Amino acid sequence: MVVADVLTSGTRTSHQRRGLTRTEGRRRVANVEHRGPGDVLGAGRADGPGTRTGAARVLLWLVAAVLAVRQVAVILRTPEGDRLTDLETWIGPEGVLHVNGSFYDADKFTGTPFAGLVLKPLTRAGEQALGWGWTFGTLGLVVVLGVVAARALPQPVTRRTSLLAAPVAVSLLILSLPVRNTLYLGQTSILPVLLVLLGLFAVRGQRSCGVLIGVAAALQPTVLLFAVLLWFTGRKEAAAVTGGSFAAVTALVWAAMPSDSTTYWIHHLAGAGLGADPDANANQSLHGMLLRAGLEGPPEIAVFLVASAAVVALGLRRAVRYARDGQLLLAVAITGCVAVAVSPTTWQHQLLWVLFAVVGRVGKRQSDRYMWPVAVILVSTLPAKMMLPNMSVTAPIRDNVVLIAALAAAVVVPFLSRSHPQYREPIPTEYAAPVPARWSRVPLVPFWRRVLARPNLLLELLLIRVGYSAYQQVRLAATGGTISGGRADAEHHGAQVHAIEQFLHIDIEHWFNHLTARTGWMEDFFNFYYTSFHFLVPLSVLAVLYIRRPADYRWARSALGFATVLALVGFWAYPLAPPRLMPELGFIDTVHGVQDFTQPDYGTLTQLTNQYAAMPSLHFGWSLWCGLVIAVLAPRWWMKALGLLHPFFTVCAIVGTGNHWVLDAVGGAAVVGAGFGLTYVLSGPRVRQPSKAATGEQPVTGTSNPGSAKGRTRS
Repeated sequence: MVVADVLTSGTRTSHQRRGLTRTEGRRRVANVEHRGPGDVLGAGRADGPGTRTGAARVLLWLVAAVLAVRQVAVILRTPEGDRLTDLETWIGPEGVLHVNGSFYDADKFTGTPFAGLVLKPLTRAGEQALGWGWTFGTLGLVVVLGVVAARALPQPVTRRTSLLAAPVAVSLLILSLPVRNTLYLGQTSILPVLLVLLGLFAVRGQRSCGVLIGVAAALQPTVLLFAVLLWFTGRKEAAAVTGGSFAAVTALVWAAMPSDSTTYWIHHLAGAGLGADPDANANQSLHGMLLRAGLEGPPEIAVFLVASAAVVALGLRRAVRYARDGQLLLAVAITGCVAVAVSPTTWQHQLLWVLFAVVGRVGKRQSDRYMWPVAVILVSTLPAKMMLPNMSVTAPIRDNVVLIAALAAAVVVPFLSRSHPQYREPIPTEYAAPVPARWSRVPLVPFWRRVLARPNLLLELLLIRVGYSAYQQVRLAATGGTISGGRADAEHHGAQVHAIEQFLHIDIEHWFNHLTARTGWMEDFFNFYYTSFHFLVPLSVLAVLYIRRPADYRWARSALGFATVLALVGFWAYPLAPPRLMPELGFIDTVHGVQDFTQPDYGTLTQLTNQYAAMPSLHFGWSLWCGLVIAVLAPRWWMKALGLLHPFFTVCAIVGTGNHWVLDAVGGAAVVGAGFGLTYVLSGPRVRQPSKAATGEQPVTGTSNPGSAKGRTRS
């Protein structure tokens, strides 16, 4: 919630901007350079001790520190041959930095000659000391970058946002794939971004601004696009100094390193062709996308040049417009996204510009404000395979997901201008009036109110996909990442469960499994039911609720999410072999057939799932969730009865096919009950939706005081 509050800062203030002339917009952009370094790097006035904002600020900085320590630990625990691999291009045979020869002999070094020259003073640094210094130095740059970006948010922002923005920004940067990739490989890609932001937001005067951005362009040539932004926003001196600084630095480096400069600028056309293959998924540029699509040779080059020209024209025009509107950080993000798209090669560590597009505000309704920032954060922090399934139909999107986000930010997404009526006061969300609870302390989270409108569909689908991908990863990691991992523990736990069931006289699995195996229609029916309805029915229930009962959709979805998280804890803590994987007990695997337990074969699922994630049974848990939701919400008795048949058939299927013990179903019921219980305790009772005409009640809007509404309801 804190992240969302920071990203949508200022949306509930009462001040409305009536309009901005072009002259006023230029003056606002120009005034940015008059801020001193203290205005940007200095923290805002802290709250007094004991205040919520002060405590939240300390907590968020602690989170950022923990993330930084964890990232350092991950890097330093990696074997020396596997970490800082790009940094090795600077290291010579004696363990010190490379001094003689060309950086481009092996085509591994992808930076400009200037990027290699800046490390020459460190030629006496040992490899191990260089690795430590490089890692901590890069983290220091990330912290400065986060603070500068936080202080550059479009004004005005609330005092709470100004205090919390910096730790949130630093945490997001550390979590982002570009920063993690930079730290892991030992790259310099943080420097160009930081120099641009320092030039635009931290230093005084146009000359200083131009020098910093010119040096950044010497490190990453596409940064020269910022000179165009400066020129058309009235900062022509800064634009000219940017070009002059870039030319001067490049000329000096050419004089010092003529061979490397010729190799980079002429033979490789400003670095194109260096590094990995340009058609690799890691190259998130238009050039890489066209190569992956099958275009080659002159046709590909022609399409790339035309598309790049269009992106530059449209993107920079939008950037200039938002800069004149007073949203200079958004303009910087758009220009950076243009640079990402039009560069011949844009590797993962160079994609940091996309994350800054999170500051743009999209949507007139308050409920839509989270769609864009959440999507950008997910794209910037998670691998593409977690957001889209590994299917041929989704491959073109999955392989280019960051490029698509960059293009969307550059030329498509309709960011609101500051003069728009809904920029600071979006259309409020309608909340249901609180329902009295049996206990006075319920709900424990009073700000988690019931929304009457349906959530953004694209955001829901994205979160469901990410959540399910995380669920798969945790299931697999629970046994060491392999299908056979933890087999001994799982079989031992299976023997324990079997013994408990024998003691309770509920060990019916063997009898029912063999009955199913020797009865043809039962085997076919339960095999089909087990493999087909596990995902189909829950998704169908969610779809119907989303369309017909939006408020109940959120209630049911939350309960399902809590139940699934609790089940993951069970998978992790208690790996359990299902009956079909228990040797010498005589169970029959009716779905997969006879298996070699040392090398089981379950088709494509062999290396993708944890076959020992049996306790609790989510097959039964999800089916019970479906049955309960249908029983509670269905308008007809026969619908309720059909809904309750689903968990009955499911428990028969999981036992009959040998995939679960009876106690697994009990565990599934327990986590579902706990999921509904947590939803009740945290957010209160389910909202019933009688007609407004019958009750005379009006929904509570986002501007209402939830506490007062709660009091009126209970009186």
